[in-house]
Amino acid sequence: MSFIQDFKAFALKGNVMDMAVGVIIGGAFGKIVSSLVSDVLMPIIGKLTGGVDFTNLFVTLGDGEFATLKEAQDAGAAVLAYGQFIQNVVDFLIIAFCIFLMIKGIASLSRKKEEPAEPAPAPEPTAEEKLLTEIRDLLKNK
Repeated sequence: MSFIQDFKAFALKGNVMDMAVGVIIGGAFGKIVSSLVSDVLMPIIGKLTGGVDFTNLFVTLGDGEFATLKEAQDAGAAVLAYGQFIQNVVDFLIIAFCIFLMIKGIASLSRKKEEPAEPAPAPEPTAEEKLLTEIRDLLKNK
């Protein structure tokens, strides 16, 4: 088989196509979760913590005082933007939790598929079991 034929066989396998769809959906899902965190959750958390804007929490590592993270970055100052890190951690935790729920749901669906709809019939007794049953029945009748 040539290299191109090998690649075609690999690329057209179901698992590769499933993975490609998963990556695309995962990218879109990541954007949705990032929006959920930055536009919905973090403002609520900020309100509960007294109006703190987590995206604007930073420490300047050099000289200068800046009111906002954007001002510091525009001035070229070295900053430690720990508020962005907190927001990214929250993003990660939500995405990880959602993936956990999805995997758990898929696992429960696959277990239901594997369970037979009705119990399997009992196996046919072996010749030895039949003989022992006959002997037992003969002894009971005496």
